[in-house]
Amino acid sequence: MRRAGRIGAVEGFASGPVIRQASARLTVSTPGQGFTEITGAVAAFVRESGLQCGLVTVFCRHTSASLTIQENADPDVQTDLLTALDSLAPRDAGYVHGMEGPDDMPAHIRTMVTDSCLTVPLIDGRPALGTWQGIYLIEHRDRAHRREIVLSAIGA
Repeated sequence: MRRAGRIGAVEGFASGPVIRQASARLTVSTPGQGFTEITGAVAAFVRESGLQCGLVTVFCRHTSASLTIQENADPDVQTDLLTALDSLAPRDAGYVHGMEGPDDMPAHIRTMVTDSCLTVPLIDGRPALGTWQGIYLIEHRDRAHRREIVLSAIGA
């Protein structure tokens, strides 16, 4: 017999009009395929915005890199995730698109199954991430790139 979980009451912590917004551009230099944590830069942007509650949106302006919220305690998680993405979109799968190299089409597939945009609630002037969560830019290409991330926050 399957047991149902318990759902607690919804706890309100803020309400009111949206009165401010802020936006910025973040440039991230990647060393090649892998995860680059950008949690600190996003948190700094939120602090500088002065917003205490609302939403922060993180948007990657590229089709061969993406964003994710993942565990930031054990780097083995990142290794396993990259292995899974390699299995999902291998470089030697015989893709038609290959003008930019054998790592380009797999990068597009990996971006399609991850995220190009994340939205995180703000509580008490900070992104409301869980204890072991971090925001990452995932570089899907083999060589180093400069990636542009647009940050936007709205709230009070």
